[in-house]
Amino acid sequence: MRKVLVINGHPDPDSFNQELFRSYLKGARKSEQHVDTLIIRDLVFDPDLQFGYRKRTELEPDLIAAWEKIKWADHLVWIHPVWWGGVPALMKGFIDRVFLPGRAFQHRSGSLWWDGLLKGRTAHIITTLDQPAWYYWLGFGRPSVNQLKRSTLKFCGVSPIKVTYIGPIRGSAYEFRRKWLKRMERFGGGW
Repeated sequence: MRKVLVINGHPDPDSFNQELFRSYLKGARKSEQHVDTLIIRDLVFDPDLQFGYRKRTELEPDLIAAWEKIKWADHLVWIHPVWWGGVPALMKGFIDRVFLPGRAFQHRSGSLWWDGLLKGRTAHIITTLDQPAWYYWLGFGRPSVNQLKRSTLKFCGVSPIKVTYIGPIRGSAYEFRRKWLKRMERFGGGW
């Protein structure tokens, strides 16, 4: 049975991302999967990596528990908005604090190369935009996806990684949102 961790990276509990999160969970819980959740806004931690990688900042209990969930999962689902081309600050701070050398990846001694320590896991990034997906891709080069998909997850060994863009959200009609909520439920069910 596949073990799925659904991660909500939006800081607003009343956002459309929260509705997407709930719809995905609804589908996943109906399927033959083990499902757990991680809502970043509910965690108590300092998002600032105070010393970079020069000196270790001790992980708070919520980050230790979050890391255990990530290690447990076979499949990571990230649901988040794009803000200023990137992920929300709290989500970025979470990644900085949790995806650490020796945990998520390991530098090879005497080399510029590294080993991803999260091999065997897959991921699905579901991201909302206030512009059409094609414009985010062609006009801006999809920086948040490059950051999460390539510079974090693939770097740490996660592959393959599927990406779903939902936009534009701002000013979207009820029917547009309803279709996406139904689609999220199907995604959660493994379709």
